[in-house]
Amino acid sequence: MISGLPDFPWDSLAPFKERASAVSGGIVDLSIGTPVDPTPAVVQQALCAAADAPGYPQTYGTPDLREAVATWFATRRGVPDVDPAGVLPTIGSKELVAWLPTLLGLGAGDIVGFPTVAYPTYDVGARLAKATPFPADALTAYGPLTAATTPKLLWLNTPGNPTGKVLGVEHLAKVVAWAREHGVIVASDECYAELDWRTDRGSDTAPTTPSILDPRVTGGSHEGLLAVYSLSKQSNLAGYRAAFVAGDPRIVAGLLEVRKHAGMIVPWPVQRAMLAALGDVAHVAAQKATYAARRATLAAAVTAYGLRIDDSEAGLYLWSTAGENCWTTVARLADLGILVAPGAFYGAAGAEHVRIALTASDERIAAAADRLAG
Repeated sequence: MISGLPDFPWDSLAPFKERASAVSGGIVDLSIGTPVDPTPAVVQQALCAAADAPGYPQTYGTPDLREAVATWFATRRGVPDVDPAGVLPTIGSKELVAWLPTLLGLGAGDIVGFPTVAYPTYDVGARLAKATPFPADALTAYGPLTAATTPKLLWLNTPGNPTGKVLGVEHLAKVVAWAREHGVIVASDECYAELDWRTDRGSDTAPTTPSILDPRVTGGSHEGLLAVYSLSKQSNLAGYRAAFVAGDPRIVAGLLEVRKHAGMIVPWPVQRAMLAALGDVAHVAAQKATYAARRATLAAAVTAYGLRIDDSEAGLYLWSTAGENCWTTVARLADLGILVAPGAFYGAAGAEHVRIALTASDERIAAAADRLAG
């Protein structure tokens, strides 16, 4: 048995879910960012057309899928130089986040860095590998670097979950320069990149938030870099487990070899669905517009209720605070029939925030807004 893992945080929300469910009109569950809108027809059709799949699929992904990912990076992310040899489909992004330290061969004594307020799976992935999790928001937090204190893997998350914070090109470039100087692999979790709510984008020219693979960040080389992306959010494909990692072909080749041995393969029909999703911009724009309307309704109501919204520049959440213990806010909202996630789930630095998801139907978002208005 694997030991040393934290308790699954969502189990502790059960009493508050029961409390919110008892409110007249039923619960408005804004605690988990699971899509509720239909999977686009173009994707469903591609899945159905590939339903006859008697043979084993390619762990590496089909050549046309890897080419499609490279094209997507060029047209959507402003990254024209992704080598299809450096692309690998994964069984959702959480699987890769959880197992990347292990796949890279990290173990006892190795350090895995990640933000202080972060998706819990970065921490879990380090623990699964028996490595040392190290939450930090500044490179200086690692102190004078020695063989024992230099991280082997550094996770970035932009746009961030739960904060919605977007890291700019200059910030990313500084991290990459530091990492290359010290031999650190940088993996950037970019799953919310298509959901950018900023009105002032500065020097950003791509339709999405900046990628770690952006040539302005990398200097033209993807050495030591990985970008992780999921189609769950942009295309409502959470149930398909459809994602990919791209970047340094040498690192990807190593991941591929381990994954072939372990049977970590994206099913053929899902690979075909991914190809369809990556080639259709219209459904992504339509889904973003849906979330934008929900976000506007909920943000106004949350602010009027007395919570301050911090960051939340992109993604599917409002990172909000009342300046009190997050569990107090969770309880107050549960009394209104609204379930949210406590910031403590994402690290001690989130202890006074709650994460409020936009992933509910229009009717449920409207109900939440009405309840917050009193």
